[in-house]
Amino acid sequence: MIKTRSEIGSENAWNVEALFSDLQTWNREFVSVFESETAPHWPTIHALVGRLVESDLILKTALEEMMNVHRKLAALYTYAHLRHDEDLAHNDHKASFARITTALHQFQQETSWFEPELLALPDEKIEQYLNSPQLKEYRHYLESIIRLKPHTLSKKEEAILAQVDQSLMLPYKTFCAINDTDFKFGNVQDSHGQSHPLTHGQYMVYLKHTDRTLRQNTFETYHAKFKEYQNTLAEVLVGQVQNDVFKSRCRQYSSTLEASLKRNNIPTSVYQTLIDTVNGRLSSLHRYLGLKKKVLGLDSLHLYDLSAPITPDVDIRMSFDEAVQHIVDSTSVLGSEYQETLAKGLNEQRWVDRYENENKRSGAYSSGCYDSMPYILMNYKGLLRDVFTLAHEAGHSMHSTYSKQFQPYHYGDYSIFVAEVASTFNEELLMQHLLKTRTDKKEQIFLIHQKLEDIRGTLFRQTMFAEYELKLHSLTENYVPLTPDLLTDEFKALNEKYFGPDVVIDPPGMVEWARIPHFYYNFYVYQYATGISAALALCNRVMQGGEQKREDYLNFLKSGSCTYPIDVLNIAGVDMTSSQPVSSAIDTFDKLLDQLEKLI
Repeated sequence: MIKTRSEIGSENAWNVEALFSDLQTWNREFVSVFESETAPHWPTIHALVGRLVESDLILKTALEEMMNVHRKLAALYTYAHLRHDEDLAHNDHKASFARITTALHQFQQETSWFEPELLALPDEKIEQYLNSPQLKEYRHYLESIIRLKPHTLSKKEEAILAQVDQSLMLPYKTFCAINDTDFKFGNVQDSHGQSHPLTHGQYMVYLKHTDRTLRQNTFETYHAKFKEYQNTLAEVLVGQVQNDVFKSRCRQYSSTLEASLKRNNIPTSVYQTLIDTVNGRLSSLHRYLGLKKKVLGLDSLHLYDLSAPITPDVDIRMSFDEAVQHIVDSTSVLGSEYQETLAKGLNEQRWVDRYENENKRSGAYSSGCYDSMPYILMNYKGLLRDVFTLAHEAGHSMHSTYSKQFQPYHYGDYSIFVAEVASTFNEELLMQHLLKTRTDKKEQIFLIHQKLEDIRGTLFRQTMFAEYELKLHSLTENYVPLTPDLLTDEFKALNEKYFGPDVVIDPPGMVEWARIPHFYYNFYVYQYATGISAALALCNRVMQGGEQKREDYLNFLKSGSCTYPIDVLNIAGVDMTSSQPVSSAIDTFDKLLDQLEKLI
């Protein structure tokens, strides 16, 4: 039986009390963050409307006042969303999450004047401010706004967009409510007729099982639920895509892709180069799947077989504490300070909410704010995949820790484009550590297979999702209706192309488009693929280099958003505007495949 939240001991729960001791304390802080109960809720900020032209000091005051309020709201939001994700059915936490979401929306509305007013200043005044000693620490922040001048609307228009922004979140919120709370999957049977409870958390556990009947029943039962509601889920997804198109057209971008990438100064060619490079190397994936079919001894390889183990008598499992020790040990190349910070966070400071409980959000993530420790949500089962997931999220958390330690508030976060680099870097360190410490031939096969699966899932699969997401937006931009059948047909075509001739494209799995939460994140998934490509390149560079290359990587972690993400990666030693990192990652995949063939 899945435990309720009250049955989870504090030693296994994240230390959210370090942020606010309880909901009553949170409520008091929530009330105090508002200067006024009625609009404008922040009259100090409102009093600066129309005054940016006066002086650099007024501009600095406006920035500091807005960031001060936003910083407090961010802390309130962090507590509320963590509590909400512990138990998605908890009414008090749902209410507090809704309150802070509304407050952030109100803040966005009341500060929506800032960018249009800044951009309406005469060019010579803007240049004067950019060169002002008073605003030196904000120069890049201001430049990143000014470069978007062609896509920033008037004050009135920005205010209107700010008002509708909350309603535009409804598709994602609806998907989360259905997927995380409403859907129940019942039980599935294995080849012996034994029943097993199926949840989001157990789905991948069963797909990695040696029992093929259990894998098939899991795959079909899980997707049958999404098939049952495909019309509703199609409307929800279409609503999200239409939101993206609406916002990009309002801001006069040439496409939704440009709208998503331009704020971080990432050329759309990076996205297309990823797809083109992977498409040109799909033979590597087909070769791997052909080998897997042969090793498994199957006449036909189905989608529910893709994650099956090829060494059924080897199953590396670890307790949570063992996983932490291996993860910390694997990061020795980054120095003792990094290791000590990581060990303390995962153990004493309780960064991690470890195990699944009833109504807990599925999956895993790293979260937090500038004034909190990192918080890691896990649904830890003890599988090797869980160990790598923990290493992945710990990479995010250490990136956040270094960014906040070395950057001011306005640069303390980092772009989502580089977000997956540090996390995947730590996964690669863990893999290299385990390959060195596990010398048994079967365990070597197990680990190499695991790494091949990682690259398949992170580079090939996420690129397929990126291609699908681009297709949906392109069709919508060209006024093609996205029906459930079209969504399924497009997804099937990509599955056939990516998986090749040795894989049976099972019809139940073609509704998988309905269950991917990242399709609501506006061109996010491609960054998993670029992230693993950059991470593999940087990991090789650090492990083969000396102290300077390690410092280059640590400086990358410390950079936050003080410059554009492409430039940060260039400093660390990777050029993501070229095809080389992606091609090199597939070269690594081929070399691992060569090793696997020799061992088998």
